[in-house]
Amino acid sequence: MSKDPSRTEETRRRVTGLIRDARICMLTTIALDGRQVSRPMALQDADFDGDLWFFAYADSAKIRQIRVNPEVNVAFSDQRRHSWVSLSGTAVEAYDRERAGRLWNPRLATWFPDGPDTPGLTLIKVHAGSAEYWDSPGSTVVNLLGSARAALTGRPPGSGENREVRY
Repeated sequence: MSKDPSRTEETRRRVTGLIRDARICMLTTIALDGRQVSRPMALQDADFDGDLWFFAYADSAKIRQIRVNPEVNVAFSDQRRHSWVSLSGTAVEAYDRERAGRLWNPRLATWFPDGPDTPGLTLIKVHAGSAEYWDSPGSTVVNLLGSARAALTGRPPGSGENREVRY
C-alpha cells in the first residue's frame, strides 16, 4: 500500500470506477453462529465517497447479523472488464426517508413494491475501511493466451494491476 497521497487518490478513483461499473456485488456478513453468509445485492446510485448504500428489509437476517457484528465484506466482479474489488468495512442500518427517495430506482420495485414507502424498508450503509482491486488488462482471448503461455513456459501469467487502499 502506497503512502504517496497522489497514488492513494488515484487508487481510490480506480476503486470507485470499478465499483460503479460492476453495480452488483456480494455482501458478506457474519451469521449469529459465526458462519460467513453472502448474498447478491444491487448497489444504489450514489457517489462513492467511502460509503456504499443498499436497500433491505429491517427484519431481514442480514440486518440482524449487522446489528450483532457490523464487520462486512462487499465483493464486486465485472467479467466484461476482468476486474474485481474486495471492500472491507463496517455496516449500519441507516434509514432516512429522504435518502431512500434520492437513492430509489424503479427496478427495486420487484423487491420493495411500495417504493421508498414500503413498510419495513431500511437502508444499509457500508463505510469502507479498505479496498483492494485486481484489474486484468485485455479481453478474454488475451487472458486465455496468457494462461496458455504460462502453461507452456511454467511461469505464471501477468496478473494485471493489483492495489489496496485504506479509507
